[in-house]
Formats: sequence, C-alpha cells, structure tokens
Amino acid sequence: MSASRRAFTGSPYETKFGFARAVREGDRIIVAGSGPVEDDGSSTPGGASAQAERCFTLIVKAVEELGGTQSDIVRTRMFLTDFDDQEAVGKIHARFFGDVKPAATMVGCAWLCRKEWKVEIEAEAIVGD
Repeated sequence: MSASRRAFTGSPYETKFGFARAVREGDRIIVAGSGPVEDDGSSTPGGASAQAERCFTLIVKAVEELGGTQSDIVRTRMFLTDFDDQEAVGKIHARFFGDVKPAATMVGCAWLCRKEWKVEIEAEAIVGD
C-alpha cells in the first residue's frame, strides 16, 4: 500500500506505536483511535467537550487528506473515561455529524493512553458517488 493511502497527524504515538492515523483501501477509510493531541504533541487542555472537538477535528482532517469528506463518515466509536461526560461529547458529535448521522457507539473505559485524556474516538468513512 502506498504512503499516499495513509494519513498521519503527527501524534507522537503514530511513530512510537507504529501506526497511521487513517488508511484508505478502495472507497473505505478507517481512522484509528484519535486522542486529543495538539500539533505540538501536548494534550488538548480542558474537559471532555474540548477534547472531543479536537478528536473530531483530527478525524475529519485525516478523512479529507485521503479524499473523503465529513459527510462520508458512516461510523464513529467514542471511548469515555467518565460516565458523566456522555452529554458533553454527544453534543459535539451532533455538531459535527447531526446532518450525517453515522452509526455511533459510545462506551466507557477505565483509561486511555494519557491520564488526562477523557475521550478517544475512532471513525470509518465510505467515499461514495
């Protein structure tokens, strides 16, 4: 698979753990779990809402880099470390995808790659007609 079929955001984990942010195969784009990482490698400050905003921004950027659009996203998976953050994250999801309405899952988990992370999100897109 050529490098042009992979997208990278510069997260330190992409190099450290050996993965691409997203991979395109045919009309399908699969976006890896995207944590709230800023361009300088630091974590996005603030609560779950700000962190979800950053995660979705990184996801959309990766999909676009591989020839898709935000409206091509058909699946999201949101991992939260605190039950009480579901409303905040859900509101950000609705702002990004309210018109698209992808299949979505929101689950609780014990921890993410960094202790300060409250959310990590995966996505899939199908680049259609």
